[in-house]
Amino acid sequence: MANITKKVSWSSRGDESGGGERTPLLNGSEEVRYTRQLSGDGGMFHIGRLSTVDLEEDMTSDEDSVRGCPKEIPHNEKLLSLKYESLDYDNSENQLFLEEERRMSFLGFKCLEISRWVICGLIGFLTGLIACCIDIAVENLAGVKYFVVKQNIEKFTEVGGLSISLILWAVLNSAFVMVGAIIVAFFEPGAAGSGIPQIKCYLNGVKIPRVVRLKTLVVKVCGVICSVAGGLAVGKEGPMIHSGAVVAAGVSQGRSTSLKKDFKIFEYFRRDTEKRDFVSAGAAAGVSAAFGAPVGGVLFSLEEGASFWNQMLTWRIFFASMISTFTLNFFLSIYNKKPGDLSSPGLINFGRFESDSVAYNLYEIPLFIVMGAVGGLLGALFNILNYWLTIFRIRYVHRPCLQVMEAMLVAAVTATVSFAMIYFSNDCQPLGPDQSEDYPLQLFCADGEYNSMATAFFNTPERSVRSLFHNPPGSYNPLTLSLFTLTYFFLACWTYGLTVSAGVFIPSLLIGAAWGRLFGILLASITPNGSIWADPGKYALIGAAAQLGGIVRMTLSLTVIMVEATGNVTYGLPIMLVLLTAKVVGDYFVEGLYDIHIKLQSVPFLHLEAPATSHWLTAREVMGAPVTCFNRIEKVGTIVDVLSNTSTNHNGFPVVVPVAASDDMGKICGLILRSQLIVLLKHKVFVELARSRLTQRKLQLKDFRDAYPRFPPIQSIHVSQDERECMMDLTEFMNPTPYTVPQETSLPRVFKLFRALGLRHLVVVDSENR
Repeated sequence: MANITKKVSWSSRGDESGGGERTPLLNGSEEVRYTRQLSGDGGMFHIGRLSTVDLEEDMTSDEDSVRGCPKEIPHNEKLLSLKYESLDYDNSENQLFLEEERRMSFLGFKCLEISRWVICGLIGFLTGLIACCIDIAVENLAGVKYFVVKQNIEKFTEVGGLSISLILWAVLNSAFVMVGAIIVAFFEPGAAGSGIPQIKCYLNGVKIPRVVRLKTLVVKVCGVICSVAGGLAVGKEGPMIHSGAVVAAGVSQGRSTSLKKDFKIFEYFRRDTEKRDFVSAGAAAGVSAAFGAPVGGVLFSLEEGASFWNQMLTWRIFFASMISTFTLNFFLSIYNKKPGDLSSPGLINFGRFESDSVAYNLYEIPLFIVMGAVGGLLGALFNILNYWLTIFRIRYVHRPCLQVMEAMLVAAVTATVSFAMIYFSNDCQPLGPDQSEDYPLQLFCADGEYNSMATAFFNTPERSVRSLFHNPPGSYNPLTLSLFTLTYFFLACWTYGLTVSAGVFIPSLLIGAAWGRLFGILLASITPNGSIWADPGKYALIGAAAQLGGIVRMTLSLTVIMVEATGNVTYGLPIMLVLLTAKVVGDYFVEGLYDIHIKLQSVPFLHLEAPATSHWLTAREVMGAPVTCFNRIEKVGTIVDVLSNTSTNHNGFPVVVPVAASDDMGKICGLILRSQLIVLLKHKVFVELARSRLTQRKLQLKDFRDAYPRFPPIQSIHVSQDERECMMDLTEFMNPTPYTVPQETSLPRVFKLFRALGLRHLVVVDSENR
């Protein structure tokens, strides 16, 4: 076994101070102890235990270096954090469960199906409502801010003293961002970032602490309003996906554990299997509200999230997405004084592309592919820079006050850079009669003209994207665009990963739209009659898709989202080609941004395939050992001791029948979960008590559902000395048919079982089922 230890890095469950986002350092000396001794998981393969299988490099050098400095080793994303548990997607089919299912009539099952549809409709409605609130709040706050700064700039342009305007702008930005960063850093760190990596992990089967709490939702919504209004290089689309997922997790349970309020509805759905399906519907409703793309939302859930899928689920998710878009449009139409006009798309409005400007020819396809490759390269550069920056943050910027200060610094720098760019730009464009600028800044331009650099910087990012797509040719100077691309690229890279709620979708689109438009202008100038076919708006759209694809590496769902958001199917093929090229080129260098952040948080994420060179490992070599088992009728004291033992922090235990021939081995007859044992101890379901009190109420499935999802810790349950001597019969509560594999099964096969069935525990048995 020792030789395997060198090849596979293990992370133990015992020491709770493991690495991760909030715990910057792993304790080195602890690590060595656990690398040496495989404290295992009851004859069970525990996927949470298996870290990156480093089959190429031997780990002995690492161990020696750790032994050299026993105090602390820096954050290492090759180790898995100890704070993550996995979700139980496999229903425990014990006697209670089977009795309940058999009692249920055909009509009962029909009612359950109807309530699933009702929940999906509610999820869509609430997600759309939240999107509407975010949109209105951001528009109003940003509008007030830009109006005040614009008045101030116009006042001081004539009399001098523009530095006062700069200070005003920087202070307003920092004030908004400070509020957003304080609520995230001090109240709910789980609401930082876009939340997409966390939701991806949740749908993959990893229980990220506090990710679907009500408090997270409130902080997320307030935080994203502050960070977008504070002028950071962020979007409000990513957090919408997280918000939708939190809404789904709350609504589907029919109660709020945060508010301690139980509505006594939807009790049947209080288990991981059902909750996960609703969370994928919530994520889809979030995408759909953000981009006005219901089909894109369904495909996003399919591509990025759920590892399990079926046809009815697709329909329900599509229903939630449609309701979400409809709700958003309906309330925004009332807000915009056009009640009943449902034609506006989601939070981001790319505007419609006119059919004559969107025509493209066969000879442009190679150009699009080249743009895709450029997007892939720039995306890879963005991800690498952000990776090193995040490692720096994990090591040095881990105190909440430092995180707030960093966010304020970024806000002030963003305002200063924007102001400097506008101040030194002499790109003046005439104000036409059809001018769509919301805040045109004149500065040093002649009367009747505006500064076009201000269109890009002095605006919310969504509006800047729209103006890059639709402003007529000639409204941007190539120098303006190249400077804007360069500065915004670094600002967006620095901003992603701050302790604020913020998405990366819009900044990526904006960077891509700027260099895409630049590409279009250069094409028009260097080719004969290029000004006829090389429309800058068309290339801005392709550039935006290439840049976003290069950073987040989504293909299928992103194509549909872009097509739905622009309202034009003509671009389906170019966008698809561009995204595929960007993904292939980017993947050659580094993973997508979300995967990098999942790795940096040391989450035991299961990818689609097992590691390529893992065929020579068998189930026996990677299972946890020694085995922690219970007998079918077990002494209460033994159960309490095993559950209280922190070094074997397992969540499932095989139940065995002793075999007469051997002392140490037993024949497997079932599997019982830690959560079930805790509920049994809490209700004192002991054999002796059952005999003495004949009237005692029989434990039902409802008791287990009421304790879900926050089961009390074993320390909070008091068991007296007399009760320790009692016996507990596990027959009725254990799962008598757990999944098992023979000990010679190869690791990829075991991996497939875990991934496809969403297992949490897998029992490894020998030829005699022991």
